[in-house]
Amino acid sequence: MRVALCVVIATSLLGVRTDITAQRAPIAPFVRSFVRVDTNVLALTNVRVIDGTGAAPREGQTVIVRDGKIAAMGNQIAIPAGAQVMDLNGKSVMPGMVMVHEHLFYPTGPGVYANLAESFSRLYLAGGVTSMRTGGNMNGFGDIAIAAAIARGEKAGPWIDATAPYLDGPGLNFGQVRVLKDSADARHQVEYWANEGATSFKAYMNITRDELRAATTAAHRLGLKVTGHLCSVTYREAIAAGIDNLEHGFFAMNDFVPNKKLDKCSARGGAAQTTVAALDPNSSEVQAIFQALIAKKITVTSTLTIFETFTPGRPMGAGLDMLLPQLREEYEQRYAATSKQMQSIYTKLFPVGMAMERAFVRAGGTLVVGTDPTGGGGLVPGYSNQRALELLVDAGFTPLEAIRIGTLNGATYLGRHATVGSLTVGKQADFLVIDGNPAAQIGDIRKIRMVFKQGVGYDPMAIRESVKGKAGLY
Repeated sequence: MRVALCVVIATSLLGVRTDITAQRAPIAPFVRSFVRVDTNVLALTNVRVIDGTGAAPREGQTVIVRDGKIAAMGNQIAIPAGAQVMDLNGKSVMPGMVMVHEHLFYPTGPGVYANLAESFSRLYLAGGVTSMRTGGNMNGFGDIAIAAAIARGEKAGPWIDATAPYLDGPGLNFGQVRVLKDSADARHQVEYWANEGATSFKAYMNITRDELRAATTAAHRLGLKVTGHLCSVTYREAIAAGIDNLEHGFFAMNDFVPNKKLDKCSARGGAAQTTVAALDPNSSEVQAIFQALIAKKITVTSTLTIFETFTPGRPMGAGLDMLLPQLREEYEQRYAATSKQMQSIYTKLFPVGMAMERAFVRAGGTLVVGTDPTGGGGLVPGYSNQRALELLVDAGFTPLEAIRIGTLNGATYLGRHATVGSLTVGKQADFLVIDGNPAAQIGDIRKIRMVFKQGVGYDPMAIRESVKGKAGLY
């Protein structure tokens, strides 16, 4: 409360500015309604700095932001004349989260996903996500368009790496997903969507090995990357096809499915889940998969949040009051039903999946994180991103490791680590002001009081109020 009060007073005294940096587009009037700090020179004093690199927090720091970038940081930093000063005693700053399996759609009916780009992009920002990749697109030009609108300052949201529509073969039976014809078509789709502004691609469960290889070759020629939620193709086959990233940790790995047929998805992943649940992360067979991924520098994305919604006995997700009442009620009913299914494969699979991710990192692998707000619902952007870091700690990572996975690791995968992902002099001023110390208690990540993006401070509560009870409409 003290921080919010001093910010409101300082903002009212200094007035509103629109010229933070030539690199930042002017902020539209509606977006400005969420802004609480906007000044050329800002000084954060007496603050704990968690820099995102995994280093120990530094207490009693002063951070100077000038023209949207971090200009100075340390414990003996002079405050520039005319700077707006925020005394953050007892507070922490950490990098804005960089999440790499997000969506701007949500399940609203059997096999139907509504485009919620407007409400979801706001909620991501309110929850502390300042950069993200949409790990799959059900809305054609929707993701690309809102990414451009945010970049122009017309919409409130994170910087977005907009993924093209899914690259998938026959079998999914979702009317919003186009079916690839062959390898030439896979190559054509990559080239077409790249030309239209997509900046990454996702292979899906029924793609063939040849189609995946054609897609990765085409994407790499354009300097772009391909990730995948796979079923028809094994992890080893995806490695051979040149994939850059694999989604859902090792929950979707089907390399150990008995008698798996080439280019065929087995029960949409059910067989894979049964075999993964029985694996030992430290076995030579699993460690060999890890080393094959590491040798090719293939990144793995943790999405523990989506699997938690399938697991009996896990807590209900936060932020459900953001959803339309009927969507919230539908999820609450599903949650109640899930809680009774104590024979579910997820009672075994969920802890094994956690252990696999931890073992992969301990073996030298690179883990990034996202939330995948799909499935049967219940994952609300922003809130679920905070939960994602908590679940990494539940999986055995330290809070500092979890923060790095959710910030610098994601920025590095996206090729933006020179600009965002850690608090370093010269980098963009994308950071969170937190009432507490998430480096000691990861649950404090839920206490975000302000989100800064390019040096502009946004009010999370004001953003959430703009969509509360409406997510599902737009």
